Amino acid sequence: MLLVLLAVAAALPARAQILIGQTAGHTGAVAATVKEATAGAKLLFDSLNARNGIGGQKLELVVLDDGFDPQRAADNAKALIERGVVALFLTRGTPHNQKIMPLLTEYKVPLVGPSTGAMVLHEPVHPWLFNVRATYQREAERSIKHLLATGVTRIALVQVDDSFGQDAATGALRGFGTGLKPVVHDTYDRAKPSFGAIVQRLVAADAQAVLFIGSGTAVVEGIQALRNAGSRAQALTLSNNASAGFIKALGEQARGVVVSQVLPGERSMGVPMVKEAHDLAKARGVDPQAITPAFLEGYAAAKVLAEGLRRAAASGALNRAGLQRALEGLKNYDLGGLELSFSATDHTGLDYADLSIIGADGRFRR
Repeated sequence: MLLVLLAVAAALPARAQILIGQTAGHTGAVAATVKEATAGAKLLFDSLNARNGIGGQKLELVVLDDGFDPQRAADNAKALIERGVVALFLTRGTPHNQKIMPLLTEYKVPLVGPSTGAMVLHEPVHPWLFNVRATYQREAERSIKHLLATGVTRIALVQVDDSFGQDAATGALRGFGTGLKPVVHDTYDRAKPSFGAIVQRLVAADAQAVLFIGSGTAVVEGIQALRNAGSRAQALTLSNNASAGFIKALGEQARGVVVSQVLPGERSMGVPMVKEAHDLAKARGVDPQAITPAFLEGYAAAKVLAEGLRRAAASGALNRAGLQRALEGLKNYDLGGLELSFSATDHTGLDYADLSIIGADGRFRR
């Protein structure tokens, strides 16, 4: 009888899971955006698992909440690596990813689709880190150039005082070109943001537009403080706040806020990847209203990771090193209307950047 059971077990398909690890702020200042991005990734993973996974193995996303704290992010990443994940994925925050980067080298584990556009993740090329989205510098520079092209010149920068804020501000300042500079350039503390004195300076300078560089609730507080002070300056922010949760938190102050984007519009059905996401959402009973820019960012990152895993499995090396080789072999890969390429000397992925505005209906408009 035992021999029969062993024979039956040997004939069954493999059920081993492919573990993927994510540490991100599922609570705290960026929770809304993180949850939307993660939902987008899970939509793709769930659809693959419904079709027998990759190489007959199901994908399991192991999620740890770091509360948007850099040290907790690093501790979580180490725990996930020691648990045996084949890759880290969709980690959120610039200082958080910087804390994690040494672990990638030490344990030789890929990090795919970090949810940040920090230049430090792009240059110099880290052999184990694969970006999917464009840089914050490109977004910020495009935002400033757009304002100048429309005749707006009294522009202020308000940035979080950390590596993310400094990085994005570099792109914004480049956008001013020569001969112009911000009428106000202020910083605020990431852990304890306070905008009272900053807003007074913005009003005194008669700023026509203010680019807020920061995350989640802090940017909401900054925009609300600006409006409460009576300023009608155009408010702008970057794609890390491109979520339905950000719009909801802004409430009545959301209308007219400009948000840069790193993917085509979430309702651009002429873009194959966007239509694919909507079709999968419909098939799996997901509300199409849940498809936001953050949701699409998670979905796109999951597509890149899945293709790398698929190629690694086909090569007979479905492991960390095999995934790294497979990703570096992605040349002119069509995500669905967007072309992505990696190589040993280029881990940037996409360079798409656009602008959107929040409409009266509480949705992003292009």
